[in-house]
Amino acid sequence: MPTFRSTRTRSRVLPLAVASALALALTACSPAASDAEPGAAGETVDHGEISVQYSWIKNEEFAGEFYAYENGYYDEAGFSEVIGISGPDTGVAKLLSGTVQVALSDAASIGAAIAEQDAPLKIIGATFQKNPFTILSLADGADITTPQDLVGKKIGVQDSNASVFAALLTANGIDPADVTVVPVDFDPTPLMDGDVDGFMAYLTNEALTVEVAGYDVTNLAYADNGVPYVAETFSVTEQYLAENADLLKSFLTAEIKGWTDVFQEDTDASVELIQKYYNEAAEASADGLESVFGALDPTKTGMGLEAQKLLISTEETEANGLFTISDALKQQTVDSLAAAGWDVAVEDLFDTTIIDEIYAENPDLKDYLP
Repeated sequence: MPTFRSTRTRSRVLPLAVASALALALTACSPAASDAEPGAAGETVDHGEISVQYSWIKNEEFAGEFYAYENGYYDEAGFSEVIGISGPDTGVAKLLSGTVQVALSDAASIGAAIAEQDAPLKIIGATFQKNPFTILSLADGADITTPQDLVGKKIGVQDSNASVFAALLTANGIDPADVTVVPVDFDPTPLMDGDVDGFMAYLTNEALTVEVAGYDVTNLAYADNGVPYVAETFSVTEQYLAENADLLKSFLTAEIKGWTDVFQEDTDASVELIQKYYNEAAEASADGLESVFGALDPTKTGMGLEAQKLLISTEETEANGLFTISDALKQQTVDSLAAAGWDVAVEDLFDTTIIDEIYAENPDLKDYLP
């Protein structure tokens, strides 16, 4: 699901909010989670409490986190509590202010904060090897199968996603003047009603909404058409990374185990688990989006979960393990961000030392497929 979505502002980071948070971060104390080092053999590690900002509502996008709760992986890792906070939220401002310690964010939001505000943030791993953006069209309509098919078309684009859409045009040498951009929100009705030829969507959300409604759809996936970058990233501040490497290693290990369960468990069982955590979030917050959206559609939830797996699991993760980011993908990510107007260096955006260490020490964790 989205790393950019309705009410999410992940394609752009609000400069004032980030600047304010950055100022707070320069004077804030390090977060409250325990700095305890792993003990000798037989000793229990106590990492205390950690807060994690989710990018979106508690749906299938966080199935791995739900399994980490359900099967005790966070407990085994030494956490007294892992507080998962519903979005929508890029997590940037909260990371910088110390309100949360980890954010499940995206490369565009983190990269924009670094490029525009010199924010001291790092991506330490990524759930999605491929970003879920697509230009959605109807198979019996515009049927947009290549970037050049965008020329002369009316494309519905959300304001928060304008920069990323511009990156798609830039990466494919398309003059923006040759495409008519129609402002839309995240409801794909304008596409179904024929008001636009294409619609900027998520492979894991709006594309499924239209399909479930009975339409045959065509997807022009950004990741396969010149704009490859990681999404659903584990992001932290540089200070927190420097001071809590062992804690983060424990946390990511629990996350790997949780997402391994997503791949190894039956889809119906996973949907049931997702509904449980979604419903709990809805009950806990009367004004949260879980409550606003109402009950999850189990059919669409299952479809979303399967669509996510195609973004998470690649030949590289099969070889190197979940959440790893190859050098090539790091470079592709910063190149994609540059096309959107955010210039960052690989070393400024990424530090995957911890995830690499986890697999070097525990190579068996690479085997996530059933």
